[in-house]
Amino acid sequence: MTTEKTKVESKKLSQKEYETKIHALAKEGLTAEKIGQKLRDEGTHPAEYKGKISKILGKNYVSPDLKNVEAKLEKIKVHYETNKQDKRAKREKDRVFAQLRKVKKYLGLIVKKKK
Repeated sequence: MTTEKTKVESKKLSQKEYETKIHALAKEGLTAEKIGQKLRDEGTHPAEYKGKISKILGKNYVSPDLKNVEAKLEKIKVHYETNKQDKRAKREKDRVFAQLRKVKKYLGLIVKKKK
């Protein structure tokens, strides 16, 4: 059983076209890692262009870790609102909220105030 990858022939994009393509894929909700993967599948290798995808996105860049933890917290909150008697869900909500705070602090989104 052999699998052959077919090479996609594509013309070389200019740096400007490359950046607009990255922003378009980001608007679809893809993370920087998924954008790079999709571009490679289309035959455009990100290493051929200047700048990392996350740097090109700039303020629009969302860390996949942050995105996943926020989604998890939202699901737990919805569950806990409908099931107030679920004490384990309450504890899990608090735990995931702390995890979210740690990720934000690590990414520099929360700056601790000095006294």
